[in-house]
Amino acid sequence: MTLVLKLLLAPLLVAGSSLAGRRWGAQVSGILVALPIVAGPILLIACLEHGPAFGARAAASALLGLVSLALFVVVFGRVAGRLRWPAALVVAWAACLAADALLARVTVPVAPAALLVLLAVWLAARALPRVSPAPARAARPPWWDLPARAVATAALVLTVTGAAAAIGPAATGVLAPFPIATSVVAAFALARDGAGGAVRMLRGVLGGLVGFAVFCLLVAVLVEPLGVGAAFGLALAVSLAVQAGTLLVARYRRPVTV
Repeated sequence: MTLVLKLLLAPLLVAGSSLAGRRWGAQVSGILVALPIVAGPILLIACLEHGPAFGARAAASALLGLVSLALFVVVFGRVAGRLRWPAALVVAWAACLAADALLARVTVPVAPAALLVLLAVWLAARALPRVSPAPARAARPPWWDLPARAVATAALVLTVTGAAAAIGPAATGVLAPFPIATSVVAAFALARDGAGGAVRMLRGVLGGLVGFAVFCLLVAVLVEPLGVGAAFGLALAVSLAVQAGTLLVARYRRPVTV
């Protein structure tokens, strides 16, 4: 069962959010990608394989991983206007991994960690460059776009969950939000739509990180007293409600222009 979760759940969620994002635009795509579509299955597998206590610690550390994810967003958005997507990814990944390496060594209580995520999102939103509204039509993605996203997602889930016992709950949690889905979507946005399209998508990611943080917070607090099924079900329901509110705000907010 856990192998099926590793190979199918997260990749299918990534593909589904990508298809929905194509229908409603780059910013909506970013919000959907910021759902816990990769970290959620990683944390669930950690709980199933290593127990609720391990999973609770990993979920608490995942909040710190969201700070690194916000840093990735800023770095990629700032270099997108000067670098092609491979180089932009390398630079942003390097910054994210450096932050992960530092944050995996510290212990922060759950509530302050959640507040730290909100601060990181606020600062990151102000650090991103301003861009013009999206064009009326976006370029058609290549046929291999969705398979590439699914394969990349499955590879990350297998890597992180396979190493969980060796690296421990703190490193597992910090690495769980590593921006594999965001990286794929951002790279394609930069290649197809230029820096403007990439930044619009990344602004959506920042908006979606609030719901992501709510998910990690609830799992960390509830998985031991309520059990795995109830904790993840409640965390997912509340996270989806927060993301739905974020989507509504994004649909009716005036675009940020140059």
